[in-house]
Amino acid sequence: MLLYVRMLFLMAVNLYTSRVVLEALGVSDFGIYNVVGGVVAMFAIVSGSLSSAISRYLTYELGTGRQERLGLIFSTSVNILLIISGIIVILAETAGLWFLNVKMVFPAGRLVSANWVYQLSIATFVVNLISLPYNASIISHEKMSAFAYISILEALGKLGIAYLIMLSVSDRLVFYAVLMFALAAIIRLVYTWYCRSHFQECKYRFVIDRPLLRQMFGFAGWNFIGASSSLLRDQGGNIVINLFYGTVVNAAAGIAMQVRTAITGFVTNFMTALNPQITKSYASGDYSYMMTLVFQGARLSYYMLLLISLPVLLNTNYLLGLWLTEVPGYAPIFVQLTLLFALSESISGPLITAMLATGRIRNYQIIVGGLQMLNLPVSYVLLRNGFSPVWVYIVAVIVSQLCLAARLVMLRGLIKLEVRKYLTKVYFNVILVSACALILPGIARYYMPENFINFVINVLICVICTAVAIYVVGCTHVERDFMMARLRKVTSRRGA
Repeated sequence: MLLYVRMLFLMAVNLYTSRVVLEALGVSDFGIYNVVGGVVAMFAIVSGSLSSAISRYLTYELGTGRQERLGLIFSTSVNILLIISGIIVILAETAGLWFLNVKMVFPAGRLVSANWVYQLSIATFVVNLISLPYNASIISHEKMSAFAYISILEALGKLGIAYLIMLSVSDRLVFYAVLMFALAAIIRLVYTWYCRSHFQECKYRFVIDRPLLRQMFGFAGWNFIGASSSLLRDQGGNIVINLFYGTVVNAAAGIAMQVRTAITGFVTNFMTALNPQITKSYASGDYSYMMTLVFQGARLSYYMLLLISLPVLLNTNYLLGLWLTEVPGYAPIFVQLTLLFALSESISGPLITAMLATGRIRNYQIIVGGLQMLNLPVSYVLLRNGFSPVWVYIVAVIVSQLCLAARLVMLRGLIKLEVRKYLTKVYFNVILVSACALILPGIARYYMPENFINFVINVLICVICTAVAIYVVGCTHVERDFMMARLRKVTSRRGA
């Protein structure tokens, strides 16, 4: 519940600051920051994956009760990330710098500013990467209140940045990148202070346990392949758009990413709370409970995302016009397709956590990561042959479904996942719920003209129809009985 209160506040702040930043920078500079500084926006993908890898080891030891190994695992994690950070900096300052200055397309006179944004983005990336063991410790210990309170501090910082760039008389793009780096560094220090104060193992010691280092480095390395493939899918697609359509269309992609980040944050919160339970149940040998969490977690992740996404999908043009003073071209269709992609990915979260819990991830990451990497070359070929930038997102949705199929096949061998049961209880279930939820709101949206009153009415219809579809079609009778029992308990307390 703390994570959801946090997310509501963050969503409101992020949507407001996005509008202010777009207005202050202008469409072109906003596009530059999105494509060049997008490495920071996409950091959540890489950091989330590596954090899951580190969290898996910490949580596994907590599940087995071997507290004495936690400090060794933490220090080894820091050593691994220092090595990965060095590799990233070398690649970024050689091949990445060449690509930025030779291949990418920027408006006249903005190349120097783009280079400043690039360097600050690299610095921010490294600061965040080295801090991952602290975040993983919070997740493993399930201290979700820390995320809630520190995120509120981060949101207030973003509000301050939005105000300061409006007052700036210098290059606002560079000033914005400097402030975002400073905020990231401050938030990382706060996380570090909290972990060192509350968790005994979060004190770095230079220690080398060769067997553990090899094991964890192998795990983090293979998991990094999957994370990098996700980064190439999103940020790589953004670069492809830049090469063929320029920074103005990148601004539209940036708006779509802002909406997706705000909405999918609700599911991220749910999975942040659920992931340690899946890993601990695997570590303790309670495989039946783990499967229950995987199946229910997949369905509930999708339901929560559908509940929020459906009103946005049906009212995208009106919402963007209400939110932004200037709506970049392609923004509405980008928003709709990126939300469809998020829905497609949402049911895979628990499967990924269960896979990580096993520790046997090499073949999985090669196959699924390899499939995800198809996004970049396929998108490049399509746009090079004159296809619309919309196809970058269509390809992402198609590849997402291919990756889901690969996960199911591989997890059948890894954790004895019942694929037919998963398809029946999760995949076809969420499709049926979506179809039932869409009928009435879709008809209403088709016949109702766009204005504020009709928008509010359509949102209410979406929420009611989705909730009813989830309850009647999506839930089992046991889950319905549980919800009714909880509702009666709450109402009886109020009556008393």
